[in-house]
Amino acid sequence: MGVLSGKTAVVTGGSSGFGAGMSEALCEAGAVVWITGRNEERLGTAAEKTGARYFAADIRDGSGWDKLINAVTGKTGGIDILVNNAGGGVRIAPLEDQQDDDIEESIGVNLTGALLGCRRVAPIMKKQRAGTIINVSSVCAREAWPGWSVYSAAKAGLVQFSRCLYTELREYGVRVTSLIPSWGATNFLTSAGLKPFDDDTKSKAIKPGDIGALVVTICTLPPHLVIEDMTVWPLVQEIVPL
Repeated sequence: MGVLSGKTAVVTGGSSGFGAGMSEALCEAGAVVWITGRNEERLGTAAEKTGARYFAADIRDGSGWDKLINAVTGKTGGIDILVNNAGGGVRIAPLEDQQDDDIEESIGVNLTGALLGCRRVAPIMKKQRAGTIINVSSVCAREAWPGWSVYSAAKAGLVQFSRCLYTELREYGVRVTSLIPSWGATNFLTSAGLKPFDDDTKSKAIKPGDIGALVVTICTLPPHLVIEDMTVWPLVQEIVPL
């Protein structure tokens, strides 16, 4: 019996990177974990490795969320943990070099998708009078670097949204946490078209298993406690803000 036995968790962006680490850690803790993303083949591969269940959906689409939630609750009856991890750099460049589609996609995957998911899961958790929502932001929500304006705006919005949502759900015993990581040993930079870390730096960055362990810690706090936000830096990263 794990510390999260009997709990049902949903992890967006769960097929790789931090999402895969979260899924694996939650499964090892005994939770029934559902991962979601747009690539069904990658989801299936990740689910086979971790023991999670999977459901292909685009989190930017409300109807996709409806189908996912119906599939999960149809099997388990409720949702105890929601981790809005899906996100991406999309295009990291000065604002004037971005296309409207780039901006809309970045806001959609990094902010709107989490709002749509929370809107559907919040009533379930309120009725249960228990639940944990973890919204994965970025240190870009707190610091400022050139080229990261659109991504940072979305991630900053997610942090403030999480704070406000907590005030709405607190009286029902539902917790909302912003998890705010920096450099990760993932494919984030490559996917955004940026130069990846060298091997030494990547070996010292935040690993998917590290972030997974933090998610389990947040979810296993005594029920009368909540972490408003948690910022995680790797020691290898020199912090030079605005």
